[in-house]
Amino acid sequence: MISLIAGLVIHSFIIGVNVKDWRKGRSLTPVDQVVTCLEISRMCIQFTETLYFFMTKAFPINPYLYVTMVIFTIYDFLTYANFWLTSLLSIVFCLKISNLHSRLFLYLRRKIEHRTVNFIVACGLFSIFNCLMLLMMSITELIRDGTYNTTMTNQSTNCTIYINFVYTYTVGTSIPLLFSCISSVLLFTTLYHHTTKMKMSRNVSIHLETYYSAMKFISFTFIYNTLYFIGHFVGAFYYYFNCVNLYWLYITLDFLPVLHSCYLIYRTAKLRSHMSKVL
Repeated sequence: MISLIAGLVIHSFIIGVNVKDWRKGRSLTPVDQVVTCLEISRMCIQFTETLYFFMTKAFPINPYLYVTMVIFTIYDFLTYANFWLTSLLSIVFCLKISNLHSRLFLYLRRKIEHRTVNFIVACGLFSIFNCLMLLMMSITELIRDGTYNTTMTNQSTNCTIYINFVYTYTVGTSIPLLFSCISSVLLFTTLYHHTTKMKMSRNVSIHLETYYSAMKFISFTFIYNTLYFIGHFVGAFYYYFNCVNLYWLYITLDFLPVLHSCYLIYRTAKLRSHMSKVL
């Protein structure tokens, strides 16, 4: 509940600031659009995960296996969406801040600026595709086990079909994680070389804090994304072999998006200004 309340406060604050600007007629930048959708997915993740924890604790024998499966599928979709949107945020930052001037880079920058909504929708479609794969595989396993092994309990069946989640999760999150790694490394490298050249120049009035701030945010986002990926993978693998949920791990993973959103508020001038007014 502490994690849920903290997440609702932080995520709803960022969403509220961007929605308020939009209602005032101000155009949202591509970064604002991606961040708003990302915060919505994170807030919904915490709702569904809290509901899933309640279902598994209130009904340990799990008489509502299909209901739990639907809740878990929604959580699965939101988790994939979180990965894809975080990856898209890294790509948008890379295209916006990086000083590369190749034709491909300039083409991608124009596409992102004018078709950000299309890319966000594409992230949602990729997430739905991954969820449908898992749902179809799980339903097939449940029907087969119910037909050929009627003595199998719901709990053991749930543990058996969890390997499907391991497969789909590995495939579904590796691609956005790869995009995030490439864009983060590329942007960090270009900023590092640019700041090195600026420090070597004779213009001592150059202020490098903005570049250092961007490099810190890139590094923090990369670390967050990697830990989030590893944490969910470890939790799914442990459940498959031991049929025990690592609740402490998932609660800890709940705090990672909150910490990332807090750091986003700290590093964004508009969000930081609104937060100071609220405080």
